[in-house]
Amino acid sequence: MTINIDSVFFTLVMAVLFLFFFLRTARKATVGVPGKFQCAVEMIVGFVDGLVRETFHGRSKLIAPLALTIFCLVFMMNFMDMLPVDWLPALWGKGNELAGHDPAHAYLRVVPTADLNTTLGLSMMVFILIQVFGVRHKGIGTFVKEAFTAPFHAEGTVMKILLAPANLLLRVIEELVRPLSLTLRLFGNMYAGELIFILIALSSGMTYVMAPLQFISGFVWTAFHILVITLQAFIFMMLTIVYLSMAAESH
Repeated sequence: MTINIDSVFFTLVMAVLFLFFFLRTARKATVGVPGKFQCAVEMIVGFVDGLVRETFHGRSKLIAPLALTIFCLVFMMNFMDMLPVDWLPALWGKGNELAGHDPAHAYLRVVPTADLNTTLGLSMMVFILIQVFGVRHKGIGTFVKEAFTAPFHAEGTVMKILLAPANLLLRVIEELVRPLSLTLRLFGNMYAGELIFILIALSSGMTYVMAPLQFISGFVWTAFHILVITLQAFIFMMLTIVYLSMAAESH
């Protein structure tokens, strides 16, 4: 795992913007006729709160704020892909050139979720929360017991002992697959989307005949990619809620 400064920087920028706009809206919220941005924020909060109430069957004051934060932060990081693919990297390269450095080695990744390390970090935090929720809602004794007695249940001490290794193996695989799937799904979609934008941008330099085709393909892919970035943020949030709900329930 590598800590890339550009990914960390843009992640922090998106986090600060999220906190600034949502806290500002909450403090200036009015019971009268709300503004357009307050309406948008209220719709997002109500939408996420409704999903949490329907999906999470335990009791926790953390789930709804966590789900809201995940959805908005992942969406904002994904939305950086809507910027011109070479705009900020070109500015970064020019700044390095003016500073006397080689612009060819000035790398800048604008979309944090197109960095495998960012999505892995997010998924690892969800993985840790799953274990914490399991212990808090079931107790350490029941949590450990379920690892050896589910999904295969048996009557009798001998059969329970014989099935314990298989149950533990399946439990370990199940727990490891969750962060892995969260990591690769978000990273794969955003990385592929970024590559397609780059390929479309490169096609304009071939011939003047390709310019209209590039404009059309770029417009179509941008419109489709807006759906992709929203859907990926929703899926990451929804799976997090489902995993935490499963961790809080007893077999």
